[in-house]
Amino acid sequence: MKYYLTTPIYYVNAAPHIGHAYTTLAADTIKRLKTMQGYNAVLTTGTDEHGQKVERSATAMGKSPEEFATIISNEFRAEWDRLGIRYDHFIRTTDPKHYETVRWLFKRCLDKGYVYKGTYTGQYCVSDEAYVNDAKPGDNCPTCGRPTETVTEENYFFKLSAFADRLLKLYEDTPDFIQPESRRNEVMSFVRGGLQDLSISRTTLKWGIPIEGQHVAYVWFDALINYISAVGGPAFAEQGLWPADLHLVGKEILRFHAVFWPAFLMAADLPLPKRIFAHGWLLFENDKMSKSRGNIVRAEPIREVMGAEALRYFLFREIVFGQDGGFSYDALVNRYNSELANGLGNLGSRTLTMIRQYRDGVIPAHSATESSLAAAAQTAIDQTARAFDALEFSRGLEAIWAMLSAADKFIVEQAPWKLARAGEGARQQLDDALYASAELLRIAVALLHPILPDSTMQIWAQLGMTAPLEKLDIRTLAWGQLPAGQSIGMVAPVFPRIDAKSAIERMRALEEVETARQAKLLGKSVPAPAESKAPEGELLPPSPKIEFDDFAKVDLRVGVVLSAERVKGADKLLHLKVDIGEPVPRTIVAGIALAYEPEKMIGRKVVIVANLNPRKLRGIESNGMIVAASLEGGKPVLAGFLEDVPVGARLK
Repeated sequence: MKYYLTTPIYYVNAAPHIGHAYTTLAADTIKRLKTMQGYNAVLTTGTDEHGQKVERSATAMGKSPEEFATIISNEFRAEWDRLGIRYDHFIRTTDPKHYETVRWLFKRCLDKGYVYKGTYTGQYCVSDEAYVNDAKPGDNCPTCGRPTETVTEENYFFKLSAFADRLLKLYEDTPDFIQPESRRNEVMSFVRGGLQDLSISRTTLKWGIPIEGQHVAYVWFDALINYISAVGGPAFAEQGLWPADLHLVGKEILRFHAVFWPAFLMAADLPLPKRIFAHGWLLFENDKMSKSRGNIVRAEPIREVMGAEALRYFLFREIVFGQDGGFSYDALVNRYNSELANGLGNLGSRTLTMIRQYRDGVIPAHSATESSLAAAAQTAIDQTARAFDALEFSRGLEAIWAMLSAADKFIVEQAPWKLARAGEGARQQLDDALYASAELLRIAVALLHPILPDSTMQIWAQLGMTAPLEKLDIRTLAWGQLPAGQSIGMVAPVFPRIDAKSAIERMRALEEVETARQAKLLGKSVPAPAESKAPEGELLPPSPKIEFDDFAKVDLRVGVVLSAERVKGADKLLHLKVDIGEPVPRTIVAGIALAYEPEKMIGRKVVIVANLNPRKLRGIESNGMIVAASLEGGKPVLAGFLEDVPVGARLK
């Protein structure tokens, strides 16, 4: 069984950042999952290297477009290698096989009557490589806000208007062709609004693929065809990989993939991809990360300080795949420490150390009575399989962590350290407890392998497993498959705790270094240091006080609790640090200590009133208020969410 998936090809007018990494890490995760499900999974990624922006950037640096494109393309390839991404094809639109494929597909569309010559006069956005049909001279691009340019030139046009009905039928007959559902609805609404014919060539541009006479393929007609170029081009049938099973894209380029691309393929009478999934944006300080806003975060400083797997875990645990999600260094370190170091890592170390100490490093035999953990494990297996198949990574990870929590509770209740002191009478109970803990650890590691490929292999080896983890058929995973009598490996910590303050300081410093390096690479001036923010504890400008009648003025935000401790001398108060997507976490004093233990608050998402004037409680300045409900005389109950929401989101 084949499973062919793709990332977008990344435009070489920018060096790789965390947004590019997000898409590509997701594709790598899906490939690893499909491999464990018995598929021959093949992943294509690459770089989009033609267009006016590239031509101008190269000229500004005194290089040829091909030289410039090669430099940046190599940056992407090197970044994916450092992040451990296992791609099978790295396609460049400057590859000769891609030139051949573009001209071949153009001719098929031309011969079938779906391409004609015409003339275009209007506005063009160089930044987005897009015609702005409704703009007038002097208007800015509605997408990026940059000035448009007036162009007049002869073009080849594609009869996109002829495909509206066929596209709508495709969407209706194949509901999962576009996912998530909200994106499908957006595309259907766009197509129902009417489609205009599309320019697919330019004569004023030289840096591109010549298709006929002076005409050069327009960037989107050129770029989209890479998905076939990578797997055989005109001879794609010989490789047997096309059509793609999944195109993974960011939501900002969904229209090109879900409208233009299937129309091109229909016109050429070629098979359509089976599924297009558009994920959301990464948000930093509540804005999409972008070059124009200057709020880009890069993956390399994170990898250097915390490792690639900390980033992988955070992106797929913190963010609902398909929706926008917030990124912050604080939340990254908190997730790592609370769930990888204190959760999975601690369970592995405790379990294996006890087997080493109490059973000389040999997995003990268990009795016929099934452990209470078996049901928790089976639930996690079932829920994770469904969630991961639906690309609901955060939901699958929730199921796995519920299983790990059950294991922690089990170990506390069984208390193997006490059973070991109880002598021969408790021997079988101790064996059962140790086996159950180790078996649950094995199942967790198998389920987590697509997300955490390197660290899970380390724990797998520590369990004494010799068969390659990546070769495991995850569809057959079940309780009781851990061999008794097997010797475990050397026990070593896999997720050492990280000091948040020093790690964040180092990542920020390395981010500045990497920003400067990439700017130089692109021939740009080194960005000036960002304006300093108010340090923690400094009074921010007060917001106007509000009354209940002015409720519309209340700024309610989603936050995640980073730390919690009791306020000395006050039995009802907790001192919290809450991340709401700002550069510095909020200090909040909340009267919830009688209802919530401090350690159970860490990592919890809460609602806060963000625009209250600060006030001091027990000498601590509280900058906001936690939203909770309670009956008269009753304990407070925090407001929460049934579904995941990004940190910093505003409640409306």
